Amino acid sequence: MSFSAWEKITDGVPQGSVLGPLLFITHVNDLPKTINDKTVPILFADDTSRIVKSSNSKDFQTNVVTAFNCVNKWFKVNLLSINVEKTHHIHFKTKNKPTLDINIACDDNLITTVPKIKFLGKYSYVHDSVNWCCHIEYIIPKLSSSCCVMRSIRPITSPSTLKTVYYSYFNASMSYGLPFWGNSPHAIKVCRMQKRIVRIMMGCKNKVSCRNLFRRLEILPFISQYILLLMLFVINFFFFFFFFFFFFFFFTLNLENQTKSTRQLNNFYQPVTNYTIHQRGVHYMGINIFNNLPPHIKDISNDARKFEQSFLFHRRIFSI
Repeated sequence: MSFSAWEKITDGVPQGSVLGPLLFITHVNDLPKTINDKTVPILFADDTSRIVKSSNSKDFQTNVVTAFNCVNKWFKVNLLSINVEKTHHIHFKTKNKPTLDINIACDDNLITTVPKIKFLGKYSYVHDSVNWCCHIEYIIPKLSSSCCVMRSIRPITSPSTLKTVYYSYFNASMSYGLPFWGNSPHAIKVCRMQKRIVRIMMGCKNKVSCRNLFRRLEILPFISQYILLLMLFVINFFFFFFFFFFFFFFFTLNLENQTKSTRQLNNFYQPVTNYTIHQRGVHYMGINIFNNLPPHIKDISNDARKFEQSFLFHRRIFSI
């Protein structure tokens, strides 16, 4: 094994080049290994997040400060610097619990604690109480703008092109992260926006029922799309150990916890919880909905493509 000598870099890589992401990934390749025993690393493009969790408040504060100091040390060793203005701390908690006062310093500059923050770049907002209200308020203007575009092009555009515009602009914003926030009480605003754009596409008035309009356009209503994406998330994670957001979602079958043969033996084990935030979450709701699917659909859940086709077929026959 041989190594080249150190040299100064005089030229950079143009933004948007193919080589740029490869060099960046190579440069930050060992960053997730920093104090992995205390934190969960989340990397998305050039955004780096560290998730610290602990049931003890003192241990939590200690781990947060330790995690940040280790990351700051890694940056300095790799001749990089943390942008203090873009670095924030958010404390996820239940609604009635106070936010802990944690002083995190970076070269004599305090890291600010915020109630909400952009997560995964510019695509979503996360609130400290994880109620998804800020994310929904963030995408509503985008959905409203799509409605305006649809209204302006509908008289001069064919129905097939209108559907293409719908999926490219409206549905792309609506479906992003939908399994996580689709069961939020604030999601009704998005549901109404979807009905609004469907009426525009069909040239109907505001009070017209959308049930037949969805069928004629062959577009999944908001609730049906939430259920489909949630089920695809569950089966993808269970069979392929898919990981998303900042929690590890473990799905175990009842046969792993029971010895007696029952009709629910091949269902997922439903955890007991009294927290509404958990009951509305992707883990609890995913298990609840999957366990209530028809047996012939659950039997093909190991094939995501067949599962989706079967779901869409039955959606055309029955109202979900």
